[in-house]
Amino acid sequence: MPLGGSRPGVIKETDLQTLAGAAEALRAGAVRSTELVDAALAVADKTDAELGIFLSRFPDAARAAAERVDRAREAGEPLGPLAGIPIGVKDLLTTLDGPTSAGSLVPPDDDGSDATAVARLRAAGAVIVGKTLTSEYGCGSPDFSKPLPVPRNPWDAARWTGGSSAGNAAGLLAGAFLGALGTDSGGSIRMPSAFCGTTGLKPTYGRVPRTGGVPMGWSTDTIGPMATTARDCALLLSVIAGASPLDPSAAEVAVPGYLDALTGDLAGVRIGVDRLSSPVADPSLDSVLDAALAELAALGADLVEVSLPLYPEIAAASIVLTLSEALAYHRADFALRASDFFANTLATIGVAEDFTAADYVQAQRVRRAGQEAVSALFDDVDLVVTPTAAVAATPYDRLDRMFESGEFFAVYAPYWNVVGNPALSVPMGFTPDRMPLGLQIVGAPFDEGLVLRAGDAYQQRTAWHRARPAFLGGLA
Repeated sequence: MPLGGSRPGVIKETDLQTLAGAAEALRAGAVRSTELVDAALAVADKTDAELGIFLSRFPDAARAAAERVDRAREAGEPLGPLAGIPIGVKDLLTTLDGPTSAGSLVPPDDDGSDATAVARLRAAGAVIVGKTLTSEYGCGSPDFSKPLPVPRNPWDAARWTGGSSAGNAAGLLAGAFLGALGTDSGGSIRMPSAFCGTTGLKPTYGRVPRTGGVPMGWSTDTIGPMATTARDCALLLSVIAGASPLDPSAAEVAVPGYLDALTGDLAGVRIGVDRLSSPVADPSLDSVLDAALAELAALGADLVEVSLPLYPEIAAASIVLTLSEALAYHRADFALRASDFFANTLATIGVAEDFTAADYVQAQRVRRAGQEAVSALFDDVDLVVTPTAAVAATPYDRLDRMFESGEFFAVYAPYWNVVGNPALSVPMGFTPDRMPLGLQIVGAPFDEGLVLRAGDAYQQRTAWHRARPAFLGGLA
């Protein structure tokens, strides 16, 4: 029976393919949580082995949670904003449902509790269906020699999903859940979103509490929502954002109504555009970006050219900061269990062995200078847009050469982790070989509402976020 089939004429099947649409349908009685969850679990059964979506799944607990939501709705009890919605959680965040492995054979300490953001999802009624695949400790690329799943891009299984929130992006595109919780230390939400054609938001540093998250870089880590639309990300962020006594880094800044900010237009919004040219850019990037910019202009935005200040210096600082902090976390385990770690994890984090305390301090000075310069930029514009990356998803047969080829540096995400601004990736089109490209929309600190407004308005005019590969039942 199709979803909602027991209540004919109430809602269209396509309305249930977004988190916000499914949540509205459930509250209206047009669909049951058990239907949504069973459909998600069926997709997981069909696609998980091929795409590498999950590290662990909780079908029995998910069905039990869905049944509780259905009983509550039938009894007329108030429902949370995410009641009955199947959600995936990246396996760098602790959950009550099962242990956290961080995608590694050397698992982190785990007290068995929910991370604060996960607890907030659960309190809002979300149904956690599983822990999704991550690059090992949020770093590096897959190691085919280890007995762990390998993430596969749904558009081309011979290509990477991007990291590190790999399972989230693949699972969202497949329909194994309607929303997901990811982490982003240098693009780990936005890169897989761009490479797989989904939507993901890195909020402002401090917007979402990080308690219960396994760290990659303490000063760059951010927890954020991933979904198929900006509207869905707005709904998720409205649940997980806000200060917490458990996390001193979580900012005491009021959380606005993100859904209320979605006006469907960009009238009067001044957007700075930086194309961030790269010698390895896909030949189709300029034309795809031009088309995206034309849509923003049609929505009423005023587009002006800008140049991101201190871009090469801040990009370099991101490597020093994040890898130094990661090495501090992993040094003891690297010494004791090096053979159990992925080779790429050891090589990537091991770069920090050559950094000095002076290098780290200088990187912090660059960060501060960058924050001041970016703040001045946002005195002149309301938003900044760039490509999320100049390239599409990397084929596995050249993944180990991303640094040498320059493709790694053609991902324009880490800059914003260093300065802390919120950044959203939305699909903006395809390369000639039908691989997705992403548009990055960035706002001033704690102005996620305007960022999401821009992403939602853009998606109301375009259909890139609805594209699916043929094997998933869609039209590429």
